[in-house]
Amino acid sequence: MLQPDYIFESSWEVCNKVGGIYAVLSTRAASMQKQWKDRVIFIGPDWQAHSNLFFQQDDKLWDLLNLKETDLQPKARIGRWQVPGEPIAILIHWDHLWEKKNDIYGWAWNQFGVKSHAAYGDYDDSALFGYAAGQVVEEVAKHLPSIGKKSPRIVAHANEWQTAFMLFYIKGFCPKIRTLFTTHATGIGRSIAGNGKPLYDYFEAYHGDQMADELGMVSKHSAEKQVARIADCFTTVSEITAKECKQLLDKPVDIVTPNGFEQSFVPKASAYTAKREQARRILHQWAEKYLREQIEEDACYICISGRQEWKNKGIDVYMDSIRGLAAARLTNHEQRHVVAFVLVPYLEQPIVRIGKTSIIFLPYYLDGRHPLFRVSYYDVLIGMDLTIFPSYYEPWGYTPLESVAMGIPTITTSLSGFGSWYNALVEKKEATDKSIASVTVIQRTDSNYSQVVQEIIRTIQTFLHMTQTAQSGVRKEATRIGKLADWGHFFTYYKQAYHIALSKHL
Repeated sequence: MLQPDYIFESSWEVCNKVGGIYAVLSTRAASMQKQWKDRVIFIGPDWQAHSNLFFQQDDKLWDLLNLKETDLQPKARIGRWQVPGEPIAILIHWDHLWEKKNDIYGWAWNQFGVKSHAAYGDYDDSALFGYAAGQVVEEVAKHLPSIGKKSPRIVAHANEWQTAFMLFYIKGFCPKIRTLFTTHATGIGRSIAGNGKPLYDYFEAYHGDQMADELGMVSKHSAEKQVARIADCFTTVSEITAKECKQLLDKPVDIVTPNGFEQSFVPKASAYTAKREQARRILHQWAEKYLREQIEEDACYICISGRQEWKNKGIDVYMDSIRGLAAARLTNHEQRHVVAFVLVPYLEQPIVRIGKTSIIFLPYYLDGRHPLFRVSYYDVLIGMDLTIFPSYYEPWGYTPLESVAMGIPTITTSLSGFGSWYNALVEKKEATDKSIASVTVIQRTDSNYSQVVQEIIRTIQTFLHMTQTAQSGVRKEATRIGKLADWGHFFTYYKQAYHIALSKHL
């Protein structure tokens, strides 16, 4: 199997925590470093300037690449991404390209048919960042040390449409470098779902170009469609999204590369117990602070997290489920307090209190930097009793995977890539499908919203009535499932993708 000597990988979320792609890349980095120690170079935006807690600058690394900072245009900083494996990361600016924007867009149209004329919003920053990333790859690749007597095999990997212009640049000016493109969610699929249109019932009737025009995203769709077409290897993260790519981008993927998790993020043995106890103290303090009352020690903590996508992420279902649960518990006079957190940045709404069931919104990124919440998401996730991610549109679903990896049982849907992967485990009898499992996958369609809500309510009630011993058993099973999705199992798909890219023009 052909493998690269050097890997450049770019994303808007390198050292820039925005969403699930940050989790994908930051947890995969350790596996890559094990095989390609310091021959993996991540490229991200220098968006947070010198306040970036995820990046440790180290100018000595220029010597490792036979470079000086002055060799690079645009200006760039080099250092290490502060995640397991601590890979090399180059953060770049693209200010020097603004005056050339129209020329770049004209070139991309002539060379690859990219329709940048309809651009608006974040398209310009993304396109110029990607183009600048291509310039960085070109310059660094010129100076890389040879491997033995042969010129090094190099691959450049772009994630999402935001880095499409990196591959356009490389195809245009560095044709010997092999290219990969991964879409973690098709832009047009996400937009159809987010605009309230039934994505699944009429899936085969949708045409990507037509919908892009209707939804006002011609440029983003065009960039994604064309980069998928010209990449030496085109991948996505689940079979669900692979179907989208074929239907909406008119390009089947070459291979599905599912998202894994890095087990070094999970505390071991007694450290796990201490971390969970600490997390529960934090949750208890938050609950008492926001509800302004004493909360019992045996309170049940539930959460949803992710981007502020009310329908796509299933926040609407979550809210209706907790309200329905509260009503049922009032009828039954249940006394154990249930505190349901909504850990969604920028989604700020009033606290909801219905008897012994409460909903608390924390609209902040839990990355340890907020002055009032100096903890990370994982620092509180490990203390939860149950997580709920009833997604309508979810190409993979990193949040339920993170939950089980941390030993926390989770509820998700059949419309998530992770849910589909878990169902496959059940079919192979590698996991259980009993009523309250470590992972509960609820069948979801365009038209069964109410049934999904009721099923979530029933699952939560079943969980609440389990003994402590039974709940402990569910958490142990969750940990086992999380290990089945370790990068040690899933990284092999990336090795196959590298082989496909390197074999393309032999």
